Amino acid sequence: MTVYEERKKRILDLISDKNYKPLKQKEMAFLLQVKAEDREEFRQILADLVKEGKILLTKRGKYQSLSEVTRIGMYVGHRKGFGFVEVEGEDEDYFIPANSTAGAMNGDKVMIRLLKITGGKRKEAEIVRIMEHGNDEIVGYYKKSKNFGFVIPDNRKLSEDIFISKKNSMGAVTGHKVVIKIIHYGDAENKPEGKVIEILGHVNDPGTDILSVVKAYDLPTEFQEPVKESLTGIPDYVSPEEMKDRLDIRDWLTVTIDGEDAKDLDDAITLTGGENGWQLGVHIADVSHYVREHSVLDQEALRRGTSVYLVDRVIPMLPHKLSNGICSLNAGEDRLALSCIMDIDRNGKVTGHNIAETVIHVDRRMSYNEVDAILKTDIENKDTIVDPLYSFFKDMKCLADLLRQKRKKRGSIDFDFPETKIKLTETGEPIEIGPYDRNPAHLIIEDFMLLANETIAEDYFWQDVPFEFRTHAAPEEEKTGQLATLMAGFGYYFKTTGESIHPKEFQKLLDQIKGTPEEAFISRITLRTMQQARYTTECSGHFGLATRYYCHFTSPIRRYPDLQIHRIIKENIKGGLTDRRREHYAKILPQVCESNSRNERRAQEVEREVEKLKKVQFMSRRIGAVYDGIISGVTAYGFYVELPNTIEGMVRISSIPDDFYIFQEESMSIVGKDWGKTYRMGQSVRVKVVQVDKLLRTIDFELDERED
Repeated sequence: MTVYEERKKRILDLISDKNYKPLKQKEMAFLLQVKAEDREEFRQILADLVKEGKILLTKRGKYQSLSEVTRIGMYVGHRKGFGFVEVEGEDEDYFIPANSTAGAMNGDKVMIRLLKITGGKRKEAEIVRIMEHGNDEIVGYYKKSKNFGFVIPDNRKLSEDIFISKKNSMGAVTGHKVVIKIIHYGDAENKPEGKVIEILGHVNDPGTDILSVVKAYDLPTEFQEPVKESLTGIPDYVSPEEMKDRLDIRDWLTVTIDGEDAKDLDDAITLTGGENGWQLGVHIADVSHYVREHSVLDQEALRRGTSVYLVDRVIPMLPHKLSNGICSLNAGEDRLALSCIMDIDRNGKVTGHNIAETVIHVDRRMSYNEVDAILKTDIENKDTIVDPLYSFFKDMKCLADLLRQKRKKRGSIDFDFPETKIKLTETGEPIEIGPYDRNPAHLIIEDFMLLANETIAEDYFWQDVPFEFRTHAAPEEEKTGQLATLMAGFGYYFKTTGESIHPKEFQKLLDQIKGTPEEAFISRITLRTMQQARYTTECSGHFGLATRYYCHFTSPIRRYPDLQIHRIIKENIKGGLTDRRREHYAKILPQVCESNSRNERRAQEVEREVEKLKKVQFMSRRIGAVYDGIISGVTAYGFYVELPNTIEGMVRISSIPDDFYIFQEESMSIVGKDWGKTYRMGQSVRVKVVQVDKLLRTIDFELDERED
């Protein structure tokens, strides 16, 4: 074999190797100087390598080696034009200056060339190639000019406006919210160009605002015909045939406890007590009986991943015939369930449990407020109480309190700050916004569901079968260190011990701040320190709950993870989990977990965006109003102030007239250069609403120094 043939063979072996490393320049030189008879073969090889991102084709048509100074990652844009690239396996993102984005848009898969950085600055790079576009359709605000128009994307991470020619406008006018299809992505010199494919309505039309958010996140709203057609085989009632071979517990006193407006009731409770403890039954709608694996219903449920709860609507994971009908545990109806029946001693320990397919009959549909009213009844008047469920709910509270104390003792973190409740008019206008506090009835259901989830997860961990767990990793050491420094500035002690930090330390901190004016915002800051929980096939524990075992079992109507593990559980208790089925689940679960985690994050983002949208609309009619609030965050641009109604806005540093203020990161405060006046987190301030931006969804405050 000649030297040429040896080199040719070595390079062919190298580029076909799974552990491919970038070609060196001398190897590239060989590829470009091959003999005539090999030229066509290597031309195709070069084209394939460019397509796969293994070598670079410059604008001048030259091939370049990808040395160690190149990376491939996902571009995250910023509305000011710069951005960051996230590279898998690397902790720190790469900063991309505005003049080095090469026209990349948020979500694009890009190739970057690392730039030499000195002086301890963050890593910086430039984009050299867009490998895959992440946006096909975009939702935004249309502005019309004489002979053309342009769309301002709702997603402010997309910094470029999209050019729309007159022929591609569909007749849209200024103020329309539209969906556009990208027909040219633009580059460093040219703006991207699009085509209007749907007009959602005018920005002032009722419902258009929320519909725009839903469309922007590509949430499926309507069920397609194949899904609707499959519903014809779903019964309206449970037949005697379906009840066979199930544990019949219809004579057990059974209740549901939900919000007044809830229609998808997927959990019911039974409870009996004795000298040695309790028997708690958590009975969950047997959705998997109706949604069979690989069916069109199942595929659609997996695609959606979760129901999405917005202020004016619910986008369900399953059609209403299931979610509000045969799967909903409605009072007075026989229903199929998958039950976790637990024996609990007087110390709150589960001493035994039974997981069974059951048929149940809910005796009473209770609301949180109804249960709370019963629990508030004076114990001295219990003999005059007519409601036969009085002692039933009192026993529930007794057990729930015990379970909560037990969880707290082991270190479970309870972020007990109010969620936002928004009341709308029929046309979608927000007329009331305030905190939505949990009452003891909420806690009862929460405590019982947590126990069932833990019990199921521990059981299936030790059975060592493929399963979907809910995991929550410990917070990063750097973030806990920052939190400790911040808390020290408030006079609170927060012990950090590096990687071995225990959740108890967070619970101790929350105990210290309980009842203080700064409780709500410190709770939120502490929550931001945490990592995001996700679905995994590994049972690596749940840091926030301080438990080794956890899963989601209790909401299969609205969460696909619960539906997925119901199938595994049912196959297992029926003896059908063969080696072949175990292999099947081991194969599909990693992708299912990833899909469920991704869809959960999407739902959370949509819910946050809609809430933010309504808060901005609410404050737009209150320009000039004055409120008392608490500083909830400090940045180099100013500080955020949270009002008692949970609305948050910013006081910009440039708007404070009495001094030149400087941001001090260590103490999370801004300090006047000449007079030393300080604004820090947790401080009470009075502010005036001066401006809102409905497109950016921001609220601007100014300090109001008037005396009471």
